[in-house]
Amino acid sequence: MKALIIILFSVASLVVHAQTETDALDFKNLFDASAEADIACYRIPAIMTAANGDLIATIDERVLSCGDLKRSKDINIVMRRSTDNGDSWPEIETIVDYPLGKSASDPSMILDKVSGVIFLFFNFMDLDKEKDVYYLKVAESLDHGQTWSSPTDITSQITKPEWHGDFKFITSGRGYKLAQANFYTPW
Repeated sequence: MKALIIILFSVASLVVHAQTETDALDFKNLFDASAEADIACYRIPAIMTAANGDLIATIDERVLSCGDLKRSKDINIVMRRSTDNGDSWPEIETIVDYPLGKSASDPSMILDKVSGVIFLFFNFMDLDKEKDVYYLKVAESLDHGQTWSSPTDITSQITKPEWHGDFKFITSGRGYKLAQANFYTPW
């Protein structure tokens, strides 16, 4: 069986730009917490191009505070999609939103160029029941980010049981699938 090699890259910020007819750069802040009364901040962005050419931008939506996963009981994963090469970005859509006390953070995406499936990996924590215990989850999109599967816990597939209380992390950013392999799909 061929091995699956995943390399993930982190993106420092998510301000996109498009070149206008005058060759000036047109900067767009895709996730602006100052315009959202109920959001403390947006952090940890990831951007990728879907198989159909759509741009998919994901990020943490940190509701109560800007604290990281183990310090915030309400972090969601949200996205914006551009179908016109970044010229326009419709409203923010929610991909993952758990009840208060459970948080999702640090999205990273991988596109399977053969099937067109987008895999969205993220870290999860139940701060009310298992604070400081990290779980690793994945959601999938079969339609270029228009809809997403319910998240599946993959922690036991990629970690050892004795690591349960250890710090584990699926890196934020963008990943690459370098070899064809039988990859678990929850759908």
